[in-house]
Amino acid sequence: MSNRLYYRAPEEAEAHCLPQFQSFDQQLCYNNGSQGTNFSFQSSNEPYCTLESSSATGSYTVYNSPSTVSFSPYGSPSSQQESQSYRSSDPHHSPDNAYGSPMSTSCVTEDVSDLKHKLRELETVMLGPDSDIINSYNSTFTTNKSSLEMMDSWRGTMEVISGGDLKQLLVACAKSVWDNDLLMAQWLMDELRQMVSVSGEPIQRLGAYMLEGLVARLASSGSSIYKALRCKEPASSDLLSYMHILYEVCPYFKFGYMSANGAIAEAMKDENRVHIIDFQIGQGCQWITLIQAFSARPRGPPHIRITGIDDPTSAYARGGGLNIVGQKLSRLAQSVKVPFEFHSAAVSGCDVRLENLGVRPGGEALAVNFAFMLHHMPDESVSTQNHRDRLLRLVKSLSPKVVTLVEQESNTNTAAFFPRFLETLNYYTAMFESIDVTLPRDHKKRISVEQHCLARDVVNIIACEGVERVERHELLGKWRSRFAMAGFSPYPLSSPVNATIKRLLENYSDKYRLEERDGALYLGWMDRALVASCAWK
Repeated sequence: MSNRLYYRAPEEAEAHCLPQFQSFDQQLCYNNGSQGTNFSFQSSNEPYCTLESSSATGSYTVYNSPSTVSFSPYGSPSSQQESQSYRSSDPHHSPDNAYGSPMSTSCVTEDVSDLKHKLRELETVMLGPDSDIINSYNSTFTTNKSSLEMMDSWRGTMEVISGGDLKQLLVACAKSVWDNDLLMAQWLMDELRQMVSVSGEPIQRLGAYMLEGLVARLASSGSSIYKALRCKEPASSDLLSYMHILYEVCPYFKFGYMSANGAIAEAMKDENRVHIIDFQIGQGCQWITLIQAFSARPRGPPHIRITGIDDPTSAYARGGGLNIVGQKLSRLAQSVKVPFEFHSAAVSGCDVRLENLGVRPGGEALAVNFAFMLHHMPDESVSTQNHRDRLLRLVKSLSPKVVTLVEQESNTNTAAFFPRFLETLNYYTAMFESIDVTLPRDHKKRISVEQHCLARDVVNIIACEGVERVERHELLGKWRSRFAMAGFSPYPLSSPVNATIKRLLENYSDKYRLEERDGALYLGWMDRALVASCAWK
């Protein structure tokens, strides 16, 4: 079956899934040939919004010393947007600059003499004769640096600011937050606000959301932002549109679904009854191409039964419950004459039990799909229940023919804050750069795509800890260890499908990289791997 597998542009399939765009989503077929496609988007000048920090309504103060440092209610980019009503007369603030940033890069670095003046002020504070000031300063910041070391640190920061390197400034700010150097952190945040923009360069756009995460971390509001962005999502049709745009402009997700479908098609090529358990079915779009592929199988299609699992809170993005997914897939299967059943399980992954899976003993070949899902499961570092490994053991007990795994190739699970910040900065820089190739920077929907589909995750990774941090990615090497410990062995991916993915990438950019290594497939941007896919049995 798999040796004739390829993808072509859909026609009526989109009606069963996401809203119509000029799409080059690919169908899984049993014919030879391919068709290149392209697409474009209309620009929009409609107003847009940024993240809404729960810290935006007031300041917070550090109470652990006689001398306190108060953070402004305008400490986050989103808060500044709310404050623009009284600054709208400023000619340097334009509607396209959501953070109220002046056109200049820095309010501190424009004048070298001003730099020297500020440095002299700092030296006076740190080395002057007034011991009360020194004692107050030292009691405020929990650090063992000497005054001279602190002065050197501030000198170095001044050099970073004067250099105008936004990425270095983000790193310096994160390091100050990590060191609990609150005065330095506030100073750097003030500088960063002048440099970030949701409609600027990729690093400016990402920097806006990373700055939001840093402010939220200090305000302990990261979880509130994460939840608020889920509760205050746009209309479900709009959110569906944003998700579809991201799916189209970034091949990472399409790539993951394609490689998983190829492995499942290969494993089930001789089966008459197939049961697929999808642990995060979302809109169910992944299965459109597979159903169509099975309909063209020379020996006739198998009977397909899909168990769709998804957190009940995801119903908003679908515009309703899992029954909507079942109805769409059923109509599609009927149109291509594939016997089909759908079983829904509206439970979160942490609550999944054997009885939720609808497994029927004997007579059905089982496939299990973990696409961009397992990183949300808490592991042993978060909970003694370790749902991440528990689910793998549960699935192994079902004796599936194939289990597919698709995950972001990033290491943010157990990493401490500062290295986690650096990893997030590098990972999402590559992703934002790849988006920049496809969508105009001032495109209103691009801004919405990044805010609703990516920014929430960035803030959660940076601002949250413990059970509140739900975005916990691991590198494929760690996933291999988990699958091996659960008793799985590697299952080969489909070589024809891998070749198809390589051809598909030509529709995007020559900066994408695809590498087959150790039985897995890696998709990356330039020299950075972003998504890894593999299969197990």
